[in-house]
Amino acid sequence: MPANFLHGVETINIDQGGKPIRVVKSAVIGIVGTAPIFQAAAGDRTVNKPVLILNDVAAAQYFGSEKTTGYTIPKALKAAFKKGAATVVVVNVLDPAVHKSSVVAETVALGADRTVTLAHPGVATVVVKDQTGTTTYVDGTDYTLDAAAGTITGMGATLVAGVQLTVDYDYADPTKVVAADIIGTVDGSGNRTGLQALLDCYSLFGFKAKIIIAPAYSTQNSIATEMVALANKVKGMAYIDAPIGTTVQQAIEGRGPSGTINFQTSSPRAMLCYPAVTVYDAASDSTELQPFSQFLAGIRAWRDNENGYWWSSSNTQIDGIVGIERPLTAEINDPSSEVNALNEVGITTIFNSFGTGFRVWGNRTAAWPSETGANVFECVLRTGDVIGDSIEYSMLQHIDGPLNNALIDAIVESGRSFLRKLIADGAILDGNCWYDPADNPASELALGHVTFRYDYMPPTPAERITFKRTLNLDYLKNLGGNQ
Repeated sequence: MPANFLHGVETINIDQGGKPIRVVKSAVIGIVGTAPIFQAAAGDRTVNKPVLILNDVAAAQYFGSEKTTGYTIPKALKAAFKKGAATVVVVNVLDPAVHKSSVVAETVALGADRTVTLAHPGVATVVVKDQTGTTTYVDGTDYTLDAAAGTITGMGATLVAGVQLTVDYDYADPTKVVAADIIGTVDGSGNRTGLQALLDCYSLFGFKAKIIIAPAYSTQNSIATEMVALANKVKGMAYIDAPIGTTVQQAIEGRGPSGTINFQTSSPRAMLCYPAVTVYDAASDSTELQPFSQFLAGIRAWRDNENGYWWSSSNTQIDGIVGIERPLTAEINDPSSEVNALNEVGITTIFNSFGTGFRVWGNRTAAWPSETGANVFECVLRTGDVIGDSIEYSMLQHIDGPLNNALIDAIVESGRSFLRKLIADGAILDGNCWYDPADNPASELALGHVTFRYDYMPPTPAERITFKRTLNLDYLKNLGGNQ
């Protein structure tokens, strides 16, 4: 009611009742790695800054071509988009001003078109001299430089076809990126770097990166550990690759105390990916090995968008690969097959049998076999994450309202309405939300603290199908029945 005098009519809005709960985004991939940002326009170059990428055009605009060797982000983006549209947040850690190497007196000869390509792209501080090293040529007068491509084109009458030159220069060198760069920190200016920069996603874009990959770098145990820690913070999943060259035995042993690879974790936030995949490389017109995780991340995001986050990504065809690092025995009715042995210890692998193509094979997180509850299934855990985040974020509109029966009823109805919608979608089998007076003593309510409960059950994946058969002699009685 107004505090001032009123001689007339007024309307007071009463805001009560349940409010819709908005489902949070789950199909968001977070990629941390290196990119040839020197290929991007000056205003599009970023270092340790989350960049939202929604398609392959934006991928090339901000992070260059996958044909440039030695960089992880362009190929990871291409793999992630193979299955279809996805939302990707990318953090490039390579800074050409920091991660660089120097070349002294590289000897080159101008070709017939008076152009020569240096041994490395992404060059800076270029000094071009004659073959003896006594005459220094001037950019823009004697030659033109394409720093991104690393090409020098002669100008005027001096630098003609066949002229020998010596060139000193620095070049962006992704091999100079170390684990600390990928892991990241908070710098002196208060900016997050590396993996830590993904923590800025929500404030920047209104959603979090839920599928975290660091292709080629997650094989390092220090980086894999930090990926899991980040996944715990954002309630996401870290997709971790085994090192290239790992055998099946080493992958399985890697789950134990004598293992020598980065698979010694029981985190429910880790998905262990093995083996590497074979992909056609247009730059070399040949095949190369690439991390499985970047394809699995794209499939997980596609499955979320296509069917729902409660669906498993297992038994989904992998697009864009021509093979796998090593053949694995795979039969759906053979418990001694290699793919089954890998699944049995919590490793997600690739199924390839007659007529099947290459398929993701495995539902369980690294928590298996240490844990045996339904949450060891990735899709079950992620369903809980989506439900939890959606309910929590929707409570902003209720926080600091008067703690009375109307507020309690509104929150309970919001939760129940949301769970009914999930039941209708098939995301959960059943669920309920309620207020329990036993959880809410007067002492807590007096402090402004109110507690609600909800439960739910997602469908588990039909990972194992069993038939029981019987030899029924009674069917012999039908013999001769038509004579």
